[in-house]
Amino acid sequence: MNLRDIKKDIEWVIGSFIDDCSLFLAYNSAKDPSKVGDLIEEAVELNNNLRDKINHPAEGNKKAYYNEIIKELLVKVDELCEKLSAVVSE
Repeated sequence: MNLRDIKKDIEWVIGSFIDDCSLFLAYNSAKDPSKVGDLIEEAVELNNNLRDKINHPAEGNKKAYYNEIIKELLVKVDELCEKLSAVVSE
């Protein structure tokens, strides 16, 4: 996997989460939008942090470094999805 694909994967995964948040807000106007807004801010911050890590890699094994970034992406987005599920179930 090359660097361009990793950047596209980050954009796609986080973008999909933000789309889910937007759809929830569109169909559930009675719910508190500030909680979902906070989740969207967390997702944007995650996107920025991961992009910074990719653009300024650490010294050493590059493949292992980028694999850790991908793992971090998946773990953090999963946590965000769990938080969104908690907001939806309220």
